[in-house]
Parts: sequence; C-alpha cells; structure tokens
Amino acid sequence: MSTSLTAPSRRAFLSAASLAAAGAIAGPASAQRSYGPDAAPTRYPDPDIVSIDPKRFRAKLGNTAIQRLHTGMGWAEGPAWHATGRFLVWSDIPANEALRLTEEDMKVSRRFRSPSGFSNGNTFDREGRQIAFRHFNRDVVRYEPNGSTTVLADRSPDGPFNAPNDGVVHPQDGSIWFTDPGYGALMDYEGERVRQSAESPRPFQKEAVWRIDAQSGSVTKVADDPFKPNGLAFSPDYRRLYVADTGKSHYEQAKNIIWVYDVVEGGRVQNPRTFADMTLDGKAGFADGIRVDEDGNVWSSAGWVGDGYDGVHIFAPNGDRIGQIRLPEICSNVCFGGARRNRLFMTASQSLYTVMVETRGAHFC
Repeated sequence: MSTSLTAPSRRAFLSAASLAAAGAIAGPASAQRSYGPDAAPTRYPDPDIVSIDPKRFRAKLGNTAIQRLHTGMGWAEGPAWHATGRFLVWSDIPANEALRLTEEDMKVSRRFRSPSGFSNGNTFDREGRQIAFRHFNRDVVRYEPNGSTTVLADRSPDGPFNAPNDGVVHPQDGSIWFTDPGYGALMDYEGERVRQSAESPRPFQKEAVWRIDAQSGSVTKVADDPFKPNGLAFSPDYRRLYVADTGKSHYEQAKNIIWVYDVVEGGRVQNPRTFADMTLDGKAGFADGIRVDEDGNVWSSAGWVGDGYDGVHIFAPNGDRIGQIRLPEICSNVCFGGARRNRLFMTASQSLYTVMVETRGAHFC
C-alpha cells in the first residue's frame, strides 16, 4: 500500500479496520494502489482479494498479493497456458499480435505471433498445438509444429462467421467449442468493420456457440440463446457448459448474465438457464472470459463499472457470488496456469496481472 495515516482518530481507525476485515466492496484499495515499478509492497492480506463468503471461497491465500506482470497493450485478451512448455500466450488485439510469458523468468516476449489476424481467444489442444480465434480473418486456426497454419473453420452451414471470439477444447473427443459474438467485425480497432444495416448490429448471422468435430471437421450450432455469447468453459466433469453473455452492449433486451447448459450425448446441450447475474450493489457489468476450478467454482472476468467492481468475480457451483479480485482496470479474461495450475492470470485492458490461489484450474487451458 502507498497510503499513510496521519494522526487518525481511534474511531476512524477501528471503522476502517472493521471494513477491511469484512472484505467490504465499498472503498476499494485498488483506487489508490500503485502497480508500477516503484510501488511499495502490499501488506498481507491483500485488501483487493475479497472473501464475500469465507466458508466457500477457500481459494484466498493470506500471504499472496496481486501482481502486474506487464502493461502497455491496447486491449489484452485470450490468456492460455501451455503446460508442457510452461508459458502463457495471450492476445493484444489492436496491436494485431500475440505475446508470450515464460514461467522460468516471468519475462514477456512481444510478437510471439505477428500478425495474429487480430486474434482474441487462444487455447491448446490435446497435442499442445495452439488454437486461435481470429477477428480479422473471421476463422478458427491451428498452428502446426512445422510452422504452418491450418484453418479449422471459417464458415458455418448458415454462412461466414461474424468474428470468432473465444473457445475451449473438449479433451474427451477433441472437439472445439467456440463463440461468435462478432465484435471483431464491428470495428477496425479489433478487426475489420463490415457494412451492416441500421436496424441490426449483427454483421453476418445470428450470434451463437459453435462446435467443430475433431474427426470430420464439420461445424454445428450448439446454442444461440445468448445475445452475444463470449467466454465459455466446461464444468470439471464436462457435464455443464457455461457461457458469458455480453449482449447488453448492443441489445437493450439482453441481460448481464452467465448462462449454463447441460451437456448431453452427441455434442449437444439442453436446458438453458441463468447461472449467475453480474449485478452487484445495483450495478451490472459484463462477464467476459471465464474459467472453472477443481471444485466447480466459476471465475469470471468482470468490468465496465469501475473501482470496486472491475476485476474477477468468483461464483460457487450454485451461482452464488463468493469472492472477488479487484483490479484497477477492466478485466477481459482469466486463465489458470503455472506448474500446479494454481496461478491465476488475468488480462485486463492494458495489462497482465497474476495472483496465486489455493485451488487449481479444472482444465489445462
């Protein structure tokens, strides 16, 4: 912390202490906190890691702190951890490049992939090959060990994709599940703006969740209930699919929620319903990228509200909000990494943050 107290009254001091102990959401420390190279050490426990429900949010460590690892990007997105190579890959979408951080020295290598096709999300398949979801090219690609690029899908049976956004690999059958909200086709800053009618913010087709079959390569629609499906993640047993909906950005009737589906045979889903509402203290921001830990808790990036809200919100398997990590920037996505998958990486606007947690990611990326 970089703040100091000058002759505080006993009453004011005790009041502030009680709020900190309760993990109050009001008056976030991040509003005054410095993450620069000359920042003072953070006093444990980190005041920006909040246990809303201490009995269920057991991932909080008393002697760990949020760290900023890198900054200077336009819009950081799509973190994915390579378990064998022990490195993190993520996107700087406006810069049209992907970056890499190596665990050995925690150093960042820019232009890991440049140009990147204004890629957003990234993940790795069972063979450790990087898969990227590209805005500019409006496709899903795989980078091969020999340096070549394989286009896995660039259109659906209904026509060209809007702009694939984020995705995950189902390890049991190798299929790739991804979202197509179309943000990269709405602006040149994150892709290429395409002509659209004044009546509809939809560039090509209805926004949806799609699945690429690992054997045939066929593309099928999984769901189109969310107005703009964004981040997605499976439960630890792969029996549930969670989908963040950011449709409120363009559709008045949309809600700031995370959906959940039951996954059934044949790569299908059923029983769409609301898993969690992003409203907190009367303010509703967006859930964007999401991941699930080994206990089935959903870790969701959160943003577009301000201090005290932006960062990461953690939900129990029943949808209750149990914890929060407050960041000084809008958080776009999260990923568990490190040798034990107990290091949470957070891409947030211009920066990359990390914090150690007492849980592990349910999946490898």
